[in-house]
Amino acid sequence: MRLSILTLPAIATLFVAAPADAQRYDPRYPVCMHVYTDGGIGGGSGGDYFDCSFTSMPQCRATASGRAASCDVNPYYAPEEPPRRRYKKPH
Repeated sequence: MRLSILTLPAIATLFVAAPADAQRYDPRYPVCMHVYTDGGIGGGSGGDYFDCSFTSMPQCRATASGRAASCDVNPYYAPEEPPRRRYKKPH
């Protein structure tokens, strides 16, 4: 009896829990802006997100100015490799 009483709230919790969206960093841009939003009940960080669409730190800082945001280096940015040199074979 006790097990069935505890099972019902556990199952209800699984159905009520909201699915979590994965944060996506854009690897094409070197700088991300971390935007802090009100997390709602409890003041958690549930609404924070990253905007990775900046090519420089000054550009990001200008956009973040006056907002609850900070600029960070994109941990997934992979700079393009320089083109390989072609060596000419001597004849």
